[in-house]
Amino acid sequence: MKKILIIEDEEPIRELIKLNLTLAGFETLEACDGKEGLELINNEKIDLILLDIMLPQLDGYELLPSITEKNIPVIILTAKDGLKDKVKGLGLGADDYVTKPFEAMELIARIKAVLRRSDKKIREIRFDNIQILLDQHKVFKDGQEVELTFKEFELLRLLAENKGMVMSREKLLQLVWDYEYEGNTRTVDVHIKRLRKKLNTDKIKTVYKVGYRLED
Repeated sequence: MKKILIIEDEEPIRELIKLNLTLAGFETLEACDGKEGLELINNEKIDLILLDIMLPQLDGYELLPSITEKNIPVIILTAKDGLKDKVKGLGLGADDYVTKPFEAMELIARIKAVLRRSDKKIREIRFDNIQILLDQHKVFKDGQEVELTFKEFELLRLLAENKGMVMSREKLLQLVWDYEYEGNTRTVDVHIKRLRKKLNTDKIKTVYKVGYRLED
């Protein structure tokens, strides 16, 4: 079941959207302002976001960079119908734009269309000027491909998918090399050193006596 986050400060509109999405078979989360929405974006697994523009705390335009950074599809919901506002929202990474008032059937149709397109997109993770193409098993820095071994790629992928979290050497050894810790984590350190050199990055941080963390 796809999970959709509704970020809308007007409760009647938010509840009506929630009702229609639930009837259409979607799971929903709700936020009444930009700050609450950002917390959910950072802490929940979300498949699509319905984003109002005029929000308390943080407006929709301010939220869009955080949404697109996580590759979450987003449809803007707003009473603004000017071309300038549409262009701005789409330029910041929105996938579609629906002007209030709208019919529930139209909104659901647009949601399904965006989800279909999203499922076909190349899955990738970005940090700094580095792009990780998960399905192609390729890494690019400043648009130039970086040659990594299979284990180097898997190690980088794991750190990137858990960005900001500390991964112990033992856990990395188990997940990347697919065997339980037997007292030798030196191989992890060697591969981390190679990754830092090949990517020329200081974002892979050593956490003393624990392991490694990829910084935002």
